[in-house]
Amino acid sequence: MLCVRKTYCLFVFSFIYSISFAQNVAVVNGKSISVREFMWAYKKSHNGSINVAYDTLQAYLNLYINFKLKVLDARDMGLDKSASYQEEIKTYEDALIAHKKIGGGNKDRDFLLNEYREGVLMFNVSEQKIWNKAQEDEQAINDFYNKNRQNYNKPLNEVRGEVIADYQLSLEDKWLKSLKQKYQVRINDNELKKLAKL
Repeated sequence: MLCVRKTYCLFVFSFIYSISFAQNVAVVNGKSISVREFMWAYKKSHNGSINVAYDTLQAYLNLYINFKLKVLDARDMGLDKSASYQEEIKTYEDALIAHKKIGGGNKDRDFLLNEYREGVLMFNVSEQKIWNKAQEDEQAINDFYNKNRQNYNKPLNEVRGEVIADYQLSLEDKWLKSLKQKYQVRINDNELKKLAKL
């Protein structure tokens, strides 16, 4: 009897989990990215367009997951607890209320506020992990230039901006690889295919 009950509970749990997963395009470290959130973000960055090919949606989802991974890293570093961050978010929320930009549905408002919160975190963590490093570490820039000298046909002082930009891309690539090892990412490809047909 106990075995039957246990089997039944496992079946119900897996059924509920599969239904909830089906309503998401991905799960990043246990946190779902719902179809609604993903499509809201996609439409917002593509002038409201919804007729889109699967490959385009897939590429955007990869970018969106990278964004979420950086935000997760920022939270793990405690950047969301800093007084300056809290103050910036409060100022933004007050400005939205004052200009009556938080109208319409509650979900849209929640998405808008969350986008801003996460955007600031992503900016702050990127500043620490990439931009400041690339601007301040002379030795690392010289080493990167010397290691990739075949890509530049001019001395460092003539292509410094290009070298720094490439070095930043290299730092970001390594960072994202480490984040993908640290945090679990699951993509719901079936749901993405359904969206491409809409």
